[in-house]
Amino acid sequence: MDKPMDEPMGKPPLVLLHGVGLDRTMWEPVTALLADRFTVVAIDLPGHGARPPVRGDVTLAELADGVAGHIPAGSHVVGFSLGALVAQQLALHQPELTRTLTSVSSVCRRTPDERAAVRARLRAAESDFAASTEASIERWYAGTTVPDEVVDRTRATLRANDVDSFLGCYQVFAGADAELGPRLGDITVPSLAVTGENDPGSTPEMAHRLAAALPDCRAVIVPGARHMLPVERPEAFAEALTTFITQSAQLNDESAPGDTAHV
Repeated sequence: MDKPMDEPMGKPPLVLLHGVGLDRTMWEPVTALLADRFTVVAIDLPGHGARPPVRGDVTLAELADGVAGHIPAGSHVVGFSLGALVAQQLALHQPELTRTLTSVSSVCRRTPDERAAVRARLRAAESDFAASTEASIERWYAGTTVPDEVVDRTRATLRANDVDSFLGCYQVFAGADAELGPRLGDITVPSLAVTGENDPGSTPEMAHRLAAALPDCRAVIVPGARHMLPVERPEAFAEALTTFITQSAQLNDESAPGDTAHV
């Protein structure tokens, strides 16, 4: 594993980790909104974007180790969906990297029904990857006002995946919340769980579970938003994130863990 990067001078580092089947470009709608206050570092997870495919039996620990060397010590670490699970893994096992933890559209301690649903989506991807890609696009964007060209870019990113590598990473996404669940109470950094009100997979209830499980975490639910929160509502997401980071630095003693806000 690479040695963690030293923190850059000046603006604090903010690291962005994308979701399964996506890549660092998913963050483009929000990076310009954050760049005035942070040194933004968007990273491709192993098996995604410009990085080579991974094995089908890749683990959460391997995904986390595969990005750790690109993260400056003391970063504000932000993970979306699978990236949120990777960020939680880093906060547990390499806490020196994480000043704050933000889990965006994250699953948490799935119920049996929720676990059955994600396993069904995994089986669908195994049997017909193209159809499962379209199902993901529908689940993420249906009823939103996201421009067609942005949706098309997401579709193209999904379609470009090495299928076996994607399935291996999706297997991690489908099961890693159970692996992390018993250890969430050991994550002590200030944390935020933020999701969309209408996210059908990473639900507001899951955000509340995560806020309850982490010792110093608040939940923010963005009204009307679906799964691709940083793409669909970049301004609302950036506001929630910057407010949380500012308050965690200045007003943490005045904020009760587990508080819920809407933006």
